[in-house]
Amino acid sequence: MTAMSFSAVQRPTPSRSATLAVVAGLACAFAIGKVLPLTIDTVSGALAPLCATAPESSPLDKVEPIGSYALPNVPGKRVTIVRVFYGPGGFSRPHRHAGSVTAYITKGEIRSQLGGGPVETFGVGQSFFEPPGSTHLVSANASATEPAELIAVFVADEGAQLTTFLE
Repeated sequence: MTAMSFSAVQRPTPSRSATLAVVAGLACAFAIGKVLPLTIDTVSGALAPLCATAPESSPLDKVEPIGSYALPNVPGKRVTIVRVFYGPGGFSRPHRHAGSVTAYITKGEIRSQLGGGPVETFGVGQSFFEPPGSTHLVSANASATEPAELIAVFVADEGAQLTTFLE
């Protein structure tokens, strides 16, 4: 039988750069904690027009902000991401968006029509693009019995009103 020796195991001491990284991470976390409520309020305020729906629309229709980020490589521009939920038969009134919008369908089927174009139906995994200034005449759940949802990614000027409903 071999005797085992239990000697004190020395743990390496953290390097100066590792210590600085931890301190920097804590400083960033503190800064984000101070700024986050303002950022969420700003995003919610900018997205408020997206949340308005027509009275005939489904009460299940809603818009959920996911995130909004300044684009450091494109000064003055911001990318904003939202999830749009349409209840059965739900829709949005005709509208325009500031900047460009790309929509990706994550549930159900969405009917969409941009001014002058055909009404198209998009299913899960499909996407469509709205150029700046286009009129979105139809944005609706294609089903009267099942919910639908999409992720919309806006690229627009900093501070722009993302959605303007048409009369």
